Amino acid sequence: MHIRRSAEEIAANRARYEEHQKKGLEFAPKSLPGKSQLPAADIAAESVVHREVIPGGWYWWTSVKKNEVLRVSLDHGFTTVALVAWNAADRTERLNLPDTVKLQWTTGLSKGRVIFSDMGRVMFSIVEDTSGAHDCLVGGSTLASVSAKYDVPYARNTRDNLVIAATKLGLDKRDIPAALSLFAPVRVDADGQFFWNADLLNGGDYIELRAEMDMQVAFSNAPHPLDPNPVYASNPVTVTRIAATEPAADDLCRTATAEAVRGFENNAFAAL
Repeated sequence: MHIRRSAEEIAANRARYEEHQKKGLEFAPKSLPGKSQLPAADIAAESVVHREVIPGGWYWWTSVKKNEVLRVSLDHGFTTVALVAWNAADRTERLNLPDTVKLQWTTGLSKGRVIFSDMGRVMFSIVEDTSGAHDCLVGGSTLASVSAKYDVPYARNTRDNLVIAATKLGLDKRDIPAALSLFAPVRVDADGQFFWNADLLNGGDYIELRAEMDMQVAFSNAPHPLDPNPVYASNPVTVTRIAATEPAADDLCRTATAEAVRGFENNAFAAL
């Protein structure tokens, strides 16, 4: 049974939250590094484990080893790419965007930030990023949303793509966490409404995600629900898997916040 809280209780809870937030932000970096440079640096041929071009509207999945890097790059024009991930050793552990936002006090995922699992461990570190235009709030498209928006009998969408990818991994739709939408410049206005801020995007954007554990990762290349383009137009996207190198002890992503430090401590404890 729901018990309605009094105004005094609500105010007290908010005060405790704001005090906790203040303490967390005091440890946070005064400023994260700026956006990564464009164009992207060339990757040495011997460092390329695999390169995949995902056609517009399609999906792909891959396994990735700890300390390998996934570069997702818009080499063929703009598109939005949704991403989900599971711990390869225990696929009940999966990417968790609510914890990622809550623990770092921000929805702005950019270079220097990390992405947490639902077990409090770090799954990805964002080691390079040219836009900071990634959505962890709205989620991906569905058959209903694309059918309502585009004049096509059937258009591939994020939900269906991820269900197919999960099935091929031996998982179920119930195993799919909330998806991170890369290159989706969603922001919140003064009235609390979501809007699409295309000015955050550049030509040829890319992001590099360093894996902090062995994982299985699924991608969907389909339009975002808030993309204002009235035409269904997802361009191909390139995903490059780059060979692992050991991060430095003072790596920014590992030391930027108290929450990140604890997350990596959890990673180390799980490896014992």
